[in-house]
Amino acid sequence: MSKGAAHCGVSQSAATQHVQEVERRLGTDLFDRSQRPLGLTEAGKLYAEFCRDVLHRKEQFDVELERLKSEVESGVRVASIYSVGLSEMGRLQEQFAERYPEARLQVEFMRPDRIYDAVREGTADLGLVSYPEASREIAALPWRSEEMQLAVPPSHSLADCAEVYPADLNGQDFVGFDEDLSIRKDLERFFRTHGITVNLVMHFDNIQMIKEAVALGRGVSILPARTMQAEIEQGRLVAVPLRAPELVRPVGIVHRRRKQFNRAAQGFLALVTGGEPGENGHARG
Repeated sequence: MSKGAAHCGVSQSAATQHVQEVERRLGTDLFDRSQRPLGLTEAGKLYAEFCRDVLHRKEQFDVELERLKSEVESGVRVASIYSVGLSEMGRLQEQFAERYPEARLQVEFMRPDRIYDAVREGTADLGLVSYPEASREIAALPWRSEEMQLAVPPSHSLADCAEVYPADLNGQDFVGFDEDLSIRKDLERFFRTHGITVNLVMHFDNIQMIKEAVALGRGVSILPARTMQAEIEQGRLVAVPLRAPELVRPVGIVHRRRKQFNRAAQGFLALVTGGEPGENGHARG
């Protein structure tokens, strides 16, 4: 008992009282005090085995927890809308790997509403969205404004124009976005402002599908110019500038307010914005 007390850094009296308290709670003796040296009863042996198992499980837990903490510290989870992810993420992943070879970048493509949910629920550290919106729970950082241009197939009558005016869109078959998306609402405001009426032939929830429909000749659309570069190089689309400088797509970064970023998340944020990682790992905004 004296050696056990010394090993635990307590007095022999305190150790004795603790053992007696455990015996009282269990309703049985753990030590056979009739023999010298002190020995364990059968209940004591059972309890000792239980304690060894608990300590072993605690050691396993500590190891697994440290592994998990290490993974979290060395990784960043990004949720991105399809258009930004498909056009930008390859480049960002390469640059991130060069700057932070030990860190892990996990990217998932989602609809905008799911990105906000993922950031709010903590399953994503950062979200890349168009028309970013701040709220009590979400902070929104501006990233860039993307010029919107008219997307037409190469065979379209407007494909050879140096630029088009809003009025040139009147009566055109138009491939648009789903009603619940901010870009759809922004385009509808643009049409109303300029008195434009288009024939909406189909609508989708992502730019990739719209580009495919336009390339197949189903109609024209208005899209961020930088999202059409691959199709333009392939000769499948033509992007014609619009005489509408007010028509841009804002893109931003959202995160949970007061979120403390690890080094990997700070690094990715600095890479995207072209700035420096925030002090003390705290998100700006």
